[in-house]
Amino acid sequence: MNRTFFIGLAAVWLAAAAQAKEGVVQCANLIYGGTHTSRCFSDEFLSAIQRDTAIATERRFKSVKLASEDLFNFPFVIITGEADFHFTAKERDHLKKYLQSGGFLLASAGCSNKDWDRAFRREMKTLFGDNDLKKIEMEHPIFRTVHAIKDLKLQHPTAEARLEGIEVDGKLVVVYSPHGLNDTGHTEGCCCCGGNEIVNSLQVNVNILVYALLY
Repeated sequence: MNRTFFIGLAAVWLAAAAQAKEGVVQCANLIYGGTHTSRCFSDEFLSAIQRDTAIATERRFKSVKLASEDLFNFPFVIITGEADFHFTAKERDHLKKYLQSGGFLLASAGCSNKDWDRAFRREMKTLFGDNDLKKIEMEHPIFRTVHAIKDLKLQHPTAEARLEGIEVDGKLVVVYSPHGLNDTGHTEGCCCCGGNEIVNSLQVNVNILVYALLY
């Protein structure tokens, strides 16, 4: 790692310390489309952020309904799953308002599930039209907020691993992976179910949350 990276990392830690003084960061695991929710997305990255930065985090997700007003109490939420789904009209309205008012969504197709991938893309297209998911290039700051990530490593390297995102007013507010970011190695009783997973997802998720808080 070069001197420029360490200077940038120090700046992140100082800014993160200022955030931490304001309180502990809580992250939500969304319940959506009825009873859909993530059961295998590891929250280990929240503990890793405590170790690697000055950001104070709750170490467990809070389960929150997308249609609930409680959504707006969380700066960072995750959504994932392994089946087709549809947001309700109220869920669509809440999610769009949440993202336009400074909230951040991390999304991942559990087990690289194609049905979930199609459903999520359809919902993002409904919400944002032509300003929907675009590939995030590896030069983006999200890949160097805490860890210097040079590539995304797939469990089964049969395809290109990538992150995609949506910007609102020039700020990235949605990050999506069609491959698993679940980090199932740190979850009890979960696996990738024959799908594919980004092996360095722990470091990726740390970077994403820090980006969401500081940019």
